[in-house]
Amino acid sequence: MIGVIKTGDMAPDFSLRDNHDQIVHLNDYRGKKVLLSWHPIAWTSVCTDQMRSLEVNAEEFQTLNAVAFGMSVDPSACKKAWATVLCINDITLLSDFWPHGKVARDYGIFAEEFGKSQRVNIIIDEEGIVRWVKVYPISQLPDIREVLQAIRDIDKK
Repeated sequence: MIGVIKTGDMAPDFSLRDNHDQIVHLNDYRGKKVLLSWHPIAWTSVCTDQMRSLEVNAEEFQTLNAVAFGMSVDPSACKKAWATVLCINDITLLSDFWPHGKVARDYGIFAEEFGKSQRVNIIIDEEGIVRWVKVYPISQLPDIREVLQAIRDIDKK
């Protein structure tokens, strides 16, 4: 595994299929802040709570001129079923399934030994520059208040 992407780095562009069977291009979101909220694998309790916390705060992301993506190496059909079960309607879930974990590798957060990403939040500014990165223990639910504050803090810099 290469090192985890660092603040100040240009965020690698990507095109990934989402839970609506659409292709999402990171560069299409220039002019907005972007949260890449990586979870190891769908259908687990902490990952479920992580995605629900994004959904509950969808309006706050809009207020902050930000878009949040829930990301993992699960296939897009899995992401679609999971979003339906969780009633995820306002947050887009992206599939880094094929080539398996390529985007996670590009960001330095793919755990080869497990075949999935680490649990990581990455915030990218309006110009595509990484402004905040936090890697969490697999069992830890990210604090959504901390993430939202990190997005707010971008405007103060």
